[in-house]
Amino acid sequence: MTDTTYSGPTREQAWDLLCEYTKGEGLRKHALAVEATLGFFAREEDADETLWRITGLLHDFDYERWPSMDDHPAKGSVILEEQGYPDEMRRAIMGHADYSGVPRDSRLAKVLFACDELAGFVTAVSLVRPSKKVADVKIKSVKKKLKDKAFARQVSREDIRLGAEELGLPLETVIEKVIAAMQGVAEELGL
Repeated sequence: MTDTTYSGPTREQAWDLLCEYTKGEGLRKHALAVEATLGFFAREEDADETLWRITGLLHDFDYERWPSMDDHPAKGSVILEEQGYPDEMRRAIMGHADYSGVPRDSRLAKVLFACDELAGFVTAVSLVRPSKKVADVKIKSVKKKLKDKAFARQVSREDIRLGAEELGLPLETVIEKVIAAMQGVAEELGL
């Protein structure tokens, strides 16, 4: 899609908002990884790439300040609404947290949910490679590490499995796309 239908704050404004609320480099890099992944899916699905990318960039912008389930992502959603971000984006962000009760009723919401935990997991797999590079991560290594419950134990394997299922894609395909998307921004991710 060359013409975008996105109407909201610019990517630069979204980055500034992320940086205002998120000081940690790790969470900022996670935001960049999810942004790249959603952009990758948007191009493949001929969706609004700007909308999808900014959704990925901002999905956890409030997490560092309000990490509790009572607050994240609900407090962030209020801020996004006040700043003019579209409803579809806010619903997708709310839906990426199962406990919010907001259904993932759009393709954007499903892709965000499927890619969020997996992007974090691929980062972890990259960091244990001798090169520490995402370029050296293979689907097989990600699947093997998913079976190791002690590795990156904070990452929900159930969310990764459910995300692929909700997309209607084999897990291997989702892993492949996340790796490819992250390889495209490896320098920014430090991977």
